[in-house]
Amino acid sequence: MTHLSSELLYTALTALFTGLIWVPIIINRLSENGAWSALKNPKPDTRARAEWAYRADHAHRNAIENLAVFAPLAIIVHILGLSTPLTAAAALLFFVNRVAHAVIYIMGIPLARTIAFAIGFFCQMILAWRILM
Repeated sequence: MTHLSSELLYTALTALFTGLIWVPIIINRLSENGAWSALKNPKPDTRARAEWAYRADHAHRNAIENLAVFAPLAIIVHILGLSTPLTAAAALLFFVNRVAHAVIYIMGIPLARTIAFAIGFFCQMILAWRILM
């Protein structure tokens, strides 16, 4: 088995989690609209009736946006051999906070959501700092 650095492991787990967030969204869409409507392309103004599903959709988009920043940073740290215990911890903490952010967002807890987001951002900055310094 190939050894993954912590940075690559948590990038993979974050990508996997991000890819799975859509599952409850589509299950809700199936239950609200039926199979045929759920399988068609949604209209731009289509909104889930369930508030948690609406928030889940936004959490999914936010996860994608943050993965687009985190993944290149983590991969660059790995490729350049810049991994340290701090970058490994930042990658782990980023993953944990992305999961927490999604759960908190779906539950509708605003301040906790912002704190989880800020911690994830700080983790990204640790990786960027390691690359640029």
